[in-house]
Amino acid sequence: MEFYGAQPTVDLTYSDVFLVPRRSAVTSRLDVDLAPGDGSTATIPLVSSNMNSVTGPRLAATLARRGGLGVLPQDMPLQDLDAAIRWVKDQPVMWDTPTVLGSQTTAAEASRVLPSIAGHGVVVADARPGTPLHIDDVHGVVSAVRLGSALPDARLGDLVHSRPVSIDADDVESARHAFDLIVEADAETVCVLRHGHLVGTLTRRTALRSALYRPAVDADGRLIVAAAVGINGDVAAKARALAAAGVDVLVVDTAHGHQEGMLRALQTVSGLGLGIPIAAGNIVTGDGVHDLVSAGASILKVGVGPGAMCTTRMMTAVGRPQFSAVLETAQAARELGAHVWADGGVRYPRDVALALAAGAASVMIGSWFAGTIEAPGDLQTDAAGKVYKESWGMASTKAVLGRFGRLDPYELARKELFAEGISSSKIYLDPLRPSVEDLLDMITSGVRSSFTYAGAATMPEFHERARVGLQSAAGYEEGKALPVSW
Repeated sequence: MEFYGAQPTVDLTYSDVFLVPRRSAVTSRLDVDLAPGDGSTATIPLVSSNMNSVTGPRLAATLARRGGLGVLPQDMPLQDLDAAIRWVKDQPVMWDTPTVLGSQTTAAEASRVLPSIAGHGVVVADARPGTPLHIDDVHGVVSAVRLGSALPDARLGDLVHSRPVSIDADDVESARHAFDLIVEADAETVCVLRHGHLVGTLTRRTALRSALYRPAVDADGRLIVAAAVGINGDVAAKARALAAAGVDVLVVDTAHGHQEGMLRALQTVSGLGLGIPIAAGNIVTGDGVHDLVSAGASILKVGVGPGAMCTTRMMTAVGRPQFSAVLETAQAARELGAHVWADGGVRYPRDVALALAAGAASVMIGSWFAGTIEAPGDLQTDAAGKVYKESWGMASTKAVLGRFGRLDPYELARKELFAEGISSSKIYLDPLRPSVEDLLDMITSGVRSSFTYAGAATMPEFHERARVGLQSAAGYEEGKALPVSW
């Protein structure tokens, strides 16, 4: 990356800078390869934050299916983390994981899983316990739009009026072929079968995505997933257990990553010889990079205070504007053969592009993904009828209660007294982009175009060719679309 014009004399965040177009031979955004090359097998540079309200197994699987990486949070009990990792590994790669609800489920109950938005639906089935779901157990598919128009106490079984349209997985030659089969069947959602058992679902939109994205898979062809561990307790035992469950990247995580406790934990984990990349953070300086890489990290999480749910900077004055933090740490990491994940502070696709321009291999996204169908938690509706999910910071009172709920009352009260961050925030679903896949479409489309403007076809080329200029607050505002007419 190079600066265009004036050189910065202060630290910068994403709104302080812009990308300058330059001569390009890249003719199409589809010619761009977004693979981060960070030691994972991700094919797009997007990682979901290890926050309880952001990444669960469903979002992790969906993200990996489109080439990204989900990081399961450390607050999950170990047995739940183990189960979540194994669940992701069991999910289909080419097909969507079906949303299956029983015939006696009410429309009101279903609405907590799926909003009334076109292009989505639920498979209505009554599975026999302990056996794979056979097509004979499937009553049909109910669209999300139909759910929204049904009476709250209506049973899903009563909303089914025809047998499901299905295709055989072994007959599908490619994602394009699957798209054509769905068009030929004139169906919104089709069930994908193998030997008579349901292995997934597909819509026209998701079949199209399968043709455009490359899934992130492990050596056995299964979807990849990461998981976080803290720096306290028996870190070695937890790391071994997660590796045995099949985790693909281990994230050693604490708010202040440049501390002795982190270095000890990293040395312990790296000494286990697990054979998987180790990410660690959070840090904001080159010195932090050198110390954490020396202790065993190959990926550095960068960012203190830029997250939407974080109050660290206002409470402690600690942190650093994110663009400059990424720029310095990425340069230090590159010299050591390591990589940087820019963690927090992204509001628009432009911010993702700027983080990559500064040298990040991938960008971590939290609250932006929290308001999606796939994020953990039930959908809720406010008084105005708008659908949302609840989100909270990982240092907030709510997170502290979840993390340390088993402590005796006195110790728990001590922890709670010093909590910081937002304990509850409504993250509303975007009616136009309710799924994390919709956000991936928007983000990667913008970033691909950024690459073409820079004349870069790959991530290393973008790191080299990106040209960044400084702008005033008025310059940033000029770049925004008008929310109203003239």
